[in-house]
Amino acid sequence: MRRFNPVSVVFVVLCVVGWRCSGLSATFILNEVTIRFIRDGIMVLALLIPIAAGMGINFAVTLGATAAQVGVLVVVDRQIGGPAGLLLALCIGVCLSIVVGCAVGYALNRVKGKEMIATIVMGFLGTSLYQLVFMAGYGALIPSHNREILLSRGIGVRNMVDLHAFRNTIDQYWTVTAGGVQFPVFMILAVFCTAFVIVYVMNTPLGQRFKAVGENREKAELLGIDVDRTRIRAIVLSTVLACLGQIVFLQNIGMLNVYTAHLKTDIFSSAALLAGGATIEKAGVRHAFLGILLFHALFIVSPQAGQNVFGNAALGEYFRSFVAYGTIAFALILNVRHARRAPNAAAPGDADAV
Repeated sequence: MRRFNPVSVVFVVLCVVGWRCSGLSATFILNEVTIRFIRDGIMVLALLIPIAAGMGINFAVTLGATAAQVGVLVVVDRQIGGPAGLLLALCIGVCLSIVVGCAVGYALNRVKGKEMIATIVMGFLGTSLYQLVFMAGYGALIPSHNREILLSRGIGVRNMVDLHAFRNTIDQYWTVTAGGVQFPVFMILAVFCTAFVIVYVMNTPLGQRFKAVGENREKAELLGIDVDRTRIRAIVLSTVLACLGQIVFLQNIGMLNVYTAHLKTDIFSSAALLAGGATIEKAGVRHAFLGILLFHALFIVSPQAGQNVFGNAALGEYFRSFVAYGTIAFALILNVRHARRAPNAAAPGDADAV
């Protein structure tokens, strides 16, 4: 019998209470959740493969998001708009993601067992390099072809870049309205197709190697599996999916906050996945989809609930960050408790075997 995950139960309770306190209509919440599902769905799915490979939560998905933003900035600099510009940005981002993913995977092979801490640090490092390039290098060392996105001093990119040439380029295809709710069917199918591809990959020989390495690295090596190469491939796939997810997010928003748009993509994606009942050792597509719905539903209702209950909408905003970090902390605590209980549960069986 499958047990209910306590993190998911807490989120369900908070969502129901927040909805009642907010007074928002179900139609409005469903509309907003649908938008966030297509914005963040692929980014959350990008976390699944490294978990299957035994590397925990890949907080370095921010580097995939950064690669996507580099591609978008290059295209905006060249003033290439529409589907062609978005496709070029995706190609640049994916190529850069592969390179970055290989570097991250190589580094993680040197710190086995401490992958999550290492990916957090590498995410900060990548962010610093990215900000340095576009704050001090663009316009100075890197020639500019679009003066509109430059700061007044002629060096560095503005904080905000309008992506009107890409806004809703993908979302506008095959949109259906039913009961006051607008469903971007094409993008919803794109998220589901990404999930299907991940499930398919996990059932291929490569996916079986991911699972074998995740279960036991030593046994995987005895089976002839190149553990280091397999782990690198897992991180590369995760980084490429994160790049794709950020491209979808940016074209939906229609605005690029150059220096901060990629920040907290790792935290919010991880919190959403964990809210769906995943752990740092086991996560599936169902956890990702359920987590996106619960996590973002709570994000939608919390500001208005804070306004109605406490007379201050800012409390709901603070509650968002508290929930994001609290979810990760709660899930990690539960994971540690489960890991401590596992050897104790196995002890009687071991004694009987002896």
